[in-house]
Amino acid sequence: MIILGIDPALTITGYGAINFDKGNSSVIEAGIIQTCAKDNLECRLDKLYKGISKLIIDTKPGCLVLEKLYAHHQHPTTAFLLGHARGVICLACAENNVPLYEYAATRVKKAIVGKGLASKAQVQRMIISLLKLKQAPKYLDVTDALALAIAHSYIAGARI
Repeated sequence: MIILGIDPALTITGYGAINFDKGNSSVIEAGIIQTCAKDNLECRLDKLYKGISKLIIDTKPGCLVLEKLYAHHQHPTTAFLLGHARGVICLACAENNVPLYEYAATRVKKAIVGKGLASKAQVQRMIISLLKLKQAPKYLDVTDALALAIAHSYIAGARI
């Protein structure tokens, strides 16, 4: 089964597609979709939507896993922008008939590291170890996306 993990954001959205097959796992594709803050919102959302749609078509995932929205009360604008990004990702899933799962960051960290309040560095080290990566991904957004895919495999019972 191929699981596509997405760490959503408007500027840098991380993604990671992992193939889980009979106890083995391999990264099919991982990277970012980046938009320019100078562009208008519609163009940025369009680029994100098209990028996610292409990923879905190229990787043919059995499901997509998205990080749940977390918003700090002091930064409501950030939550609204993140909501827009999540919306186009959900739309891409619906249009391509890909089941969507969502997990809070703390649930993912608990599944990966064993602690819901683990640091990003701890998650990154575990992802490198679990996937036997030669080097850390350039962006933590990619690591987070890979963690989402692995966490879903654990939660869904398809352990790697």
